[in-house]
Amino acid sequence: MSEIRELLEKFEHIANNPREQLDNYLAQGKKAVGIFPYYAPEEIVYAGGLVPMGVWGGQGPIVKAKDYFPTFYYSMALRCLEMALDGTLDGLSASMVTTLDDTLRPFSQNYKVSAGRKIPMVFLNHAQHRKEDFGKTYNARIFKQAKEELEKICDVEITDENLKKAFEVYNENRTLKREFVKLAATHPQTVKASNRCHVLKSSYFMLKDEYNALLKELNDKLKALPEEDWDGARVVTSGVITDNPGLLQVFDDYKICIVADDVAHESRGFKVDIDMSIEDPMMALADQFARMDEDPILYDPEIWKRPKYVVDLAIDNDADGCLLFMMNFNDTEEMEYPSLKQAFEKESIPLIKMGYDQQMADFGQVKTQLETFNEMVQLNRF
Repeated sequence: MSEIRELLEKFEHIANNPREQLDNYLAQGKKAVGIFPYYAPEEIVYAGGLVPMGVWGGQGPIVKAKDYFPTFYYSMALRCLEMALDGTLDGLSASMVTTLDDTLRPFSQNYKVSAGRKIPMVFLNHAQHRKEDFGKTYNARIFKQAKEELEKICDVEITDENLKKAFEVYNENRTLKREFVKLAATHPQTVKASNRCHVLKSSYFMLKDEYNALLKELNDKLKALPEEDWDGARVVTSGVITDNPGLLQVFDDYKICIVADDVAHESRGFKVDIDMSIEDPMMALADQFARMDEDPILYDPEIWKRPKYVVDLAIDNDADGCLLFMMNFNDTEEMEYPSLKQAFEKESIPLIKMGYDQQMADFGQVKTQLETFNEMVQLNRF
């Protein structure tokens, strides 16, 4: 158990100290590239011998970004731009930026005219009609353009051979994360909700081969333990991101076991592997993107697919309910809420909606909601 504790503490330290990680890689003579949400193909970065560094906002002041955005834009985007402007991201050789929602589109242009002067932007305008052949062809082309731009900015060569090696590393990474998520659900006493988040979050700040070795060690040690009993609530979480330290402490204090998640910062990002049988690496990336579903940010003509998917996550993992964290001013997620609410009501599974902001420090309302939820869980069990 002490070895597991040491590994969890290592993941936590990395998750909470991305600047230290970046400085360590720079000291080794490596170049790093910022990977902004969502679905940027960071395998291209890795294949160039570069370090992908995830940029998903975080806690901290928002001052300079207000010169470019109105204050009612969701906090993650504001904080991402602030970090690029205030020096937090200094040392990056480039940033990879996508445009998959109505905030990320202006974000890309605001980044270009501000922080882009210091940290060049590699721009990806994904095709939302991603499943049709023409959509795959288009996405393969923009991935190729991103590769060529990255080669020019960072003075590297990204070969097909290295791309395929990167695909193997990243497929292993996704497999290990999916395995860890299941192990965390069956070992809730050993892996608290905060531990689970730190393990997954640290992946954004490590070279994936290094992370894979560490996560494999943790998974092997968890598999050697018997499954653990749990008298707290078992939940599915949903939303964009839930890594606020105050929120994680509330999860632990109120004995919340996350048995599965529909969180963009977590499981949504590693659901789909790359098909290694596809010869053209860019088409393989486009095919992977085509098979990504159940995400409000991605267009899908089957509009009722995600509600069923999230409900099934709760049913299949014997969850007591779903905690939905609705990021303030995120219109994309808000528009999906009515259909999600209806699906959970149909199955008589509690769905607790909570307003969320990365800058939140007072979680009094969340505590009240969780107290009520825990009482409901206990009554249902007896």
